[in-house]
Amino acid sequence: MDEFMKEAIHQAQKSLSEGGIPIGSVLVKDGKMIAKGHNKRVQEKNPILHGEMDCLNNAGRVGSYKGTTIYSTLMPCFMCAGTIVQFHIKKVIVGESKTFTGAKEFMESHGVEVIDVNLPECIHMMRDFIEKNPELWNEDIGEL
Repeated sequence: MDEFMKEAIHQAQKSLSEGGIPIGSVLVKDGKMIAKGHNKRVQEKNPILHGEMDCLNNAGRVGSYKGTTIYSTLMPCFMCAGTIVQFHIKKVIVGESKTFTGAKEFMESHGVEVIDVNLPECIHMMRDFIEKNPELWNEDIGEL
């Protein structure tokens, strides 16, 4: 596992420790991390502050996102995938998609390379969270 996915997992754990949903994200350009973030929907009472959205918000104005790669511990949802497509981010590396299938096909249909590495630590972290917090999880994915 590379340093960027390790940081995304650290961000997910940070969210969990804050009472939030354990999803973390990192944005990389030219081999360097330029931003990181985690799901803050619960902490900031913000329905769109998913891990990828927080990461991109933390990146600020970077001009062009060409050549960037975004890492996420979980397959991005359609909202986050739409932002990835809109910003022309061409590569997404995902910790897992077993607990949430997300919008892989949508991203791929718009020319985004999606690499799902199926990391056991990401799968276990999400399964444990969903088992302990089903209502919060269903709220996060819009299925309440």
